[in-house]
Amino acid sequence: MLQVKPIVLVTGASGQLGQELLRYREDQVAVVGKSRTELDVTDLKRCREVLADLKPSTVIHAGAYTAVDKAESESDLAYQVNAVGTRNLALAAREIGAKLCYISTDYVFDGMTDIPYNEYDNTNPQSIYGKSKRAGEILVQSLCSSYFIVRTSWVFGKYGSNFVKTMLKLAQQNDTLKVVHDQIGSPTYTKDLAAFIFQLIRTENYGIYHASNSGQCSWFEFAQAIFEERNIQVHVTPCTTEEFPRQAKRPPFAILDHAAIRQNGFSDLQNWRTALREFLQEIE
Repeated sequence: MLQVKPIVLVTGASGQLGQELLRYREDQVAVVGKSRTELDVTDLKRCREVLADLKPSTVIHAGAYTAVDKAESESDLAYQVNAVGTRNLALAAREIGAKLCYISTDYVFDGMTDIPYNEYDNTNPQSIYGKSKRAGEILVQSLCSSYFIVRTSWVFGKYGSNFVKTMLKLAQQNDTLKVVHDQIGSPTYTKDLAAFIFQLIRTENYGIYHASNSGQCSWFEFAQAIFEERNIQVHVTPCTTEEFPRQAKRPPFAILDHAAIRQNGFSDLQNWRTALREFLQEIE
């Protein structure tokens, strides 16, 4: 008798993490992706139809409104996607008994500390994007019992746009670059994040997790590392956040402590510099 593999549904399938999750080799499950056009998460009826039809064992909700600066002037849309859309998936997942894994962000914190944030620290988002993602977290916690919330930061990978690709492009056009040095975080390689997520959803160790590559750096140090690894001769000058104003406030210190990973016996993600090296080899 043919054994049917459990289905894992990935929302935001055309996004940076979504595409990585679909590419990740996972033999124990059948991974099905739905893009925004295929599954509009803001439509509760549609969410119920898709989940009732597919009957996934787990939903990885990687779809989101991620235009951080634009969200400041599109507050309703950001909340509609990140809060209402997440509520809709939470309800639909609960109705069919599926686990829900919600991908969240370091932006739920204000960054006004010098101590890494663990999963139980109080949140205090300062941007519309961060507030809308935190609203999604609260709705998941309120409506689901079988949930994982995975907060991550500074994501880069093969698909979509990201800081590493931007730096490589700018280096082709400029001899000198200014990069912010007073924002500290942990870069996260989508390949490593996807591997952790699949490891996580096989369990019933529900709760909030912080998942980023280990170690920390400033954006300035991240840029330096990119050029060093590629042996690109570009002069990088540090600048302050005030010199590079943006619409949305960024957390100046956004190091995520991986307490839940340690406490639940998972393997931590590799160092960000090693991950960066692997990524640059991947896109050569």
